[in-house]
Amino acid sequence: MIRPNSVAARDVAYHLHAYTNLRKNEAEGPLVLTRGKGIYVYDDDGKEYIEGLAGLWCTALGYGEERLIEAAANQMRRLAYSHVFAQKTHDAAADLAERLVKLVPGMSKAFFNNSGSEANDTAIKIVWYYNNALGRPRKKKIIARMKGYHGVTVATASLTGLPNNHIDFDLPIPQIRHADCPHHWRFAHEGESEEEFASRLAENLDLMIQREGPDTVAAFIAEPVMGAGGVIVPPRTYFEKIQPVLKKYDVLLIADEVICGFGRTGNMFGSETFGLQPDMMTMAKALSSAYLPISATLVSDKIYQVIADRSAQIGTFGHGYTYSGHPVAAAVAVETLKIYEERDIVGRVRKLAPRFQEGLRSFAGHKLVGEARGVGLIGALELVSDKRSKAGFQPPGRAGAVFAAKAQEHGLICRNLVDAVALCPPLIITESEIDEMMRRFGLALDATARELEL
Repeated sequence: MIRPNSVAARDVAYHLHAYTNLRKNEAEGPLVLTRGKGIYVYDDDGKEYIEGLAGLWCTALGYGEERLIEAAANQMRRLAYSHVFAQKTHDAAADLAERLVKLVPGMSKAFFNNSGSEANDTAIKIVWYYNNALGRPRKKKIIARMKGYHGVTVATASLTGLPNNHIDFDLPIPQIRHADCPHHWRFAHEGESEEEFASRLAENLDLMIQREGPDTVAAFIAEPVMGAGGVIVPPRTYFEKIQPVLKKYDVLLIADEVICGFGRTGNMFGSETFGLQPDMMTMAKALSSAYLPISATLVSDKIYQVIADRSAQIGTFGHGYTYSGHPVAAAVAVETLKIYEERDIVGRVRKLAPRFQEGLRSFAGHKLVGEARGVGLIGALELVSDKRSKAGFQPPGRAGAVFAAKAQEHGLICRNLVDAVALCPPLIITESEIDEMMRRFGLALDATARELEL
């Protein structure tokens, strides 16, 4: 029941929600959260929830981190806004750019945006600008992957390989192609090892580039771990075999680190965990622990020199946002990076990951679970109606939605990705909090099985 004149009632009346069944929201109303502390958030009735997805894979330092609050307040007092157009800058943007470039081997410059979607949109535009500058106007196609997630702008939603991001939006745009999803459990042939599966996918990518024409294929974009597509960890040797194919045809590699960046997989970036050597890298979310919107697109010197020369010929590099490098967001991001270093967040993830992964995999034998998977402090369970055949539920997403609702009843916020249910807690979580999160997760799993009568 939605209480009259409540926040929920006013929200239903006036707010168009993202990623929501809008009619269902009208009937039931939203969960209204009012405060957070550490890994916990609280609703307007005071009920406590473990924020098991770190918001949207992003609040790495949890809620109430005073250093980030003070960084924002101090910057607002000193310089609340300044842009970076027309040869202007400020110390927060310069400091953040320097820190990021020094963190990522092979990168030369950082361009600032406001979201992961914008970071990847900027990457697309740079790829096109770069190839035009080199006199290669046909080399424009970008290959993403089925079940990959790269954003929701017209171009980045086209990269995203999920049907609901395309249906009725007239997407994808013509320059985008989608390669195989590297999910061994779901798509490998019977008896095919991870290495054999990776070889087949690399061969398929080679054939795709040949069919399209190597002179038309500009870039390949990949998340080290596919997040919103279901937390899909690449099979062994996958990137080792994919990258030579890209080099063979002079295809740029864009690493989408929006979810994997800043310690989530047990290294500062997922590219380190899985051996990627990208030409460009995008990042957002944990860059500021989500306290303020900011993202970055990093480019190699090879790319920078070409686009810099072209900007001199044209007279400008005609791309940017009003809030690119916003001083308050940049100051918070700088402070976030300092905290990661001072508190050895990467080391913390490596220490906690075995407990988290063991907890997740303890559910592998449950009658509802087809696969438990993950790396570092990110993971998912794939819910199936039949373990032997790996058959999903009809309609797709039915079981996942039930699970998310049951988890919320038991004080755990997680996310269903069709019928995969994901966990990605704040990196500040403790061992005892992992245990409690898994306890609530298990209660939700059993309650889901009862409701689905399995």
